[in-house]
Amino acid sequence: MAKDGYYTSGEFARKANVTLRTIRYYDKQGILKPSRIDENGYRLYTDSDFAKLQKILSLKYLGFSLEEIMTITINDQDQDFMRESIDLQLNLVRKKIDHLNMVEQSLKEASKKLESKQTIDWEEIVQLIHVTNQEHSLVDQYKNASNLDVRIRLHKEYSTNPVRWFPWIFNQMDLKPGYSVLEIGCGTGELWMENLERIPKDVRILLSDQSAGMIQDAKNRLGQTGRRDIFEYQVFDCHQIPFEKESFDLVIANHLLFYISDRKHVLKEVKRVLKPGGIFLCSTYGRNHMKEITQLVQAFDSEITLSERNLYEEFGLENGGGELSSIFSKVEERCYEDSLFVDRAEPIVDYILSCHGNQHEHLSRRYLEFKEFVRQRLENGAFKITKMAGIFICSK
Repeated sequence: MAKDGYYTSGEFARKANVTLRTIRYYDKQGILKPSRIDENGYRLYTDSDFAKLQKILSLKYLGFSLEEIMTITINDQDQDFMRESIDLQLNLVRKKIDHLNMVEQSLKEASKKLESKQTIDWEEIVQLIHVTNQEHSLVDQYKNASNLDVRIRLHKEYSTNPVRWFPWIFNQMDLKPGYSVLEIGCGTGELWMENLERIPKDVRILLSDQSAGMIQDAKNRLGQTGRRDIFEYQVFDCHQIPFEKESFDLVIANHLLFYISDRKHVLKEVKRVLKPGGIFLCSTYGRNHMKEITQLVQAFDSEITLSERNLYEEFGLENGGGELSSIFSKVEERCYEDSLFVDRAEPIVDYILSCHGNQHEHLSRRYLEFKEFVRQRLENGAFKITKMAGIFICSK
C-alpha cells in the first residue's frame, strides 16, 4: 500500500490480479483513470477504484465490448452509483444464468431424444446455444431498457403537469370491459404498470416487442402484480403482426413509429388486425420537444448530436396526421401540455447520455467537465425544458 491510501499502478495491478499492461490500457482508453497523479508523475489508485475495476471485469465477462463498457461506466466517476452498479450487474448475471439454464434444458431434452431415437430440431438448439448472439442481445437490451428508464424517470420527477404521460395516455384510450388490446413496442410495460388499478375487468392485453429481453422485463414486472392474468406476451416484428384480421379493439404504438422503416406497411398491418370501428392510438413528438437539451449540448460542443436523425421529421406531430389519414378513415390529434423544471445537473446529464447520438464519443473523456458545465447553467435556478408530445387517435 502506498502512503496516504494510494496504490501505484503496479501495486494496483498486483492487488487486482491483472497485468500492469491491462491497467495502463484502461487508463489510456479512459475507462479507468487513476484517482491522482503525484508530483513525480506516478499514477495512483484508491480502494474505490477497485469497485470500478470490478464492474469493468464483470461487464467484460458478460460479453460487453470496451466501447460499450465505457458507455455504461461513464458516470461512475461520481462515486454515488455503487448500489445502482451492483444491481445492474446482478440483473445481467441473472439474465445470463437464465439463458444458460435454457441451454442446459435443451441439451438434456436432446440427449433424451437421442436415447429414444427421436427426431431432433438441431437448428433450434444451435440458435439457443449461440452465446455470441445472446450476449449481443443482452448488451442491446441493457442499453435500451436502462436508457428508457432514465427518460421515464426524468419526466416522472420534473414534469409540471400533475397528470403524468402514461396516465394521460390511458385517459385517451376509452378502454371498455371486454376489449382486446395489442401494444406493439411495449418496452418494459410502463404504460400498464402506471395504470393497473384503472384497467377494466375482462380486458385482454397482449404486449409485444421485437426484443425478447424487453418482453421478459415486462413479464417480470407485471407478473408480480395482482392483475397478471389479463396480460399475454409475444415477441415479433410489427412489420408482420401474427394475428388474424379483426382481432383487436385497440392497438397502441407509444413513441414507436418514427423508428419504423416501412411505416405504410406497418400501418396497413395495424388496420388489418383492428376490428370494425377499432382504434389505433400512436404517440410522437413535435419539433420543439426538449429543444433546450439540444441547445445545451451544442453550447458545450457543437459537434455533439443527440440523434442520428430528427425523429419528428420521420414521424412527428407536424407531419404524422397526413401519413395516418392515407390509411385510416378518421385521424384526431391531441396534444399533451407539459414542461420540465429540473434543478439538478445529474438527471439532465443522464438524459443526454441516454440518447441515440454521438454524445458518448465526445463526452467519455470530458464527463466531469460537462457535468460542471451543466451545474453552472443551473446556478440561476431550475432549467426549463419544453415538451411537445401528443397522440393521434385513428379510427378504422
